[in-house]
Amino acid sequence: MATQRSYLLVLLLPILFLFFSTSFSSATPARYNVVSFGAKPDGKTDSTKAFLAAWAGACGSVTSATIYVPPGRFLLKNAAFQGPCKNSRVSILIDGTLVAPADYRVIGDAGNWLFFQHVNGVSISGGVLDGRGTGLWACKNSGNNCPSGATSLGFSNSNNIVINGLTSLNSQMYHIVFNGCNNVKVQGVKVSASGNSPNTDGIHVQLSSSVTILNTKIATGDDCVSVGPGTNGLWIENVACGPGHGISIGSLGKNSEEPGVQNVTVKTATFTGTQNGLRIKSWGRPSNGFARNILFQHAVMQNVQNPIIIDQNYCPDNKGCPGQVSGVKISDVTYQDIHGTSATEVAVNFDCSSKNPCSRIKLQDVKLTYNNQPASASCSHADGSANGVVQTGSCL
Repeated sequence: MATQRSYLLVLLLPILFLFFSTSFSSATPARYNVVSFGAKPDGKTDSTKAFLAAWAGACGSVTSATIYVPPGRFLLKNAAFQGPCKNSRVSILIDGTLVAPADYRVIGDAGNWLFFQHVNGVSISGGVLDGRGTGLWACKNSGNNCPSGATSLGFSNSNNIVINGLTSLNSQMYHIVFNGCNNVKVQGVKVSASGNSPNTDGIHVQLSSSVTILNTKIATGDDCVSVGPGTNGLWIENVACGPGHGISIGSLGKNSEEPGVQNVTVKTATFTGTQNGLRIKSWGRPSNGFARNILFQHAVMQNVQNPIIIDQNYCPDNKGCPGQVSGVKISDVTYQDIHGTSATEVAVNFDCSSKNPCSRIKLQDVKLTYNNQPASASCSHADGSANGVVQTGSCL
């Protein structure tokens, strides 16, 4: 009997070894260090191919995978990280800094510097993206013929994205963009660019659903967060904005056929020295777009030019819209517990469409001052109600 047991054990040992080794390997994420693929942390050597090779390995892995970027400065030209991948979890851990080329023309017409498309389950943790955009800003501000500029980090048609603890510096154009994405979480991100840097929106969301932005600090030359058409289910909480143009829904209605924006919450935000605070803007021309079910709650304004504004007569350079009115329908917008200081006398300005007046606008506990006196409000084609203490007075 003992001989039979020994014989069975000998037969089973290879099977057990194969089982446990397979289980262990499937539970251990594959790890891809970009330096192993030839990346150089000297800030001078082009590491684009090495990063793309690491991505190819991680994306092609049948188990979850990690791409690691060690300390140092890694020079990257524009790079597209394409999916779909063979697994649904690729983690990118960055302890270093990714730097764009010093010559802005190298990536200036690429559209995106770092671009993820058709990916699922990608997370980016830590690290710094240095877009080195100051040269392009100077070109644009001088009125010269310049490239349009590249977005530093773009995600398109992607799902289940997490960005945690990332810093974006001096992007050529937008810092971070989500287009056609679902289930996105941005947390602990820092965005920094000069207050006079053109078109450097901090985070832009469009055609996307279930997007959460938490605990983020944004200083830039355009909107801190901009919300484009087709956004549904956006939650923004604990965001510090300034300098910049505020948190903007829009511009909407640029196109006559356009998906709307709905179910947006902005909660616990601080605006310091910004051009706007909480803004909704639409082009002054026909469109079937809309913005509805929007809550602005617990915001602090510190010397903000337009703390609360709806502008439905947006018409940059007076081209394509003079003499027309906005077709965008704005409704069910609530401003709750908004206080602080305005840099202008009119702290609340609802300039709505004469064809599609704003409806069901609610002000509740709005306390804004200008030169230590209650600021004023202005309404055009706006209907709604005011409750609680509304120190600006109400024109609704």
